[in-house]
Amino acid sequence: MVNLTVEETNGYWLKLLENEMLFRKELTFSTDHREDLVDITAEINAVISESGMDSGVCNIYVPHATSGVVVNENDDPNIIDDVLGVLRKLAPRGTFLHDRIDGNGDAHVKSAIVGPSETIPFENGRLLLGTWQSVMLCEFDGPKHRRKVIVTLLT
Repeated sequence: MVNLTVEETNGYWLKLLENEMLFRKELTFSTDHREDLVDITAEINAVISESGMDSGVCNIYVPHATSGVVVNENDDPNIIDDVLGVLRKLAPRGTFLHDRIDGNGDAHVKSAIVGPSETIPFENGRLLLGTWQSVMLCEFDGPKHRRKVIVTLLT
């Protein structure tokens, strides 16, 4: 039997769980337009494949104040235009107090509406998305050369 203090035991088990149950990877993407929804599903599935995990939960998080992530249809390009059109009506450019600072108040509001993350189950090494669903990075203040997406897998 091994004599460990409570702190050592908790740390040991936490490290063991982290090694067995957690996988994290940071991806970067460039965006080409001020506003856009970019399909990143294939890259997320590649991270799941790389992890070697068969099933669990995938969290996709965007650590930026003027971008976000959504799950929606990406087969019909009109969906992207419709989503951006609604967000433009809800948060029109040039109407916010923050615009006095750097002219992107609408991007902050759109990001707050959409949110910075999505959590999706995965099985057999792939996201459990519906037939027409995709994971999309939302750009509201582009173009940007380096948008981070943090993918965390738990099993």
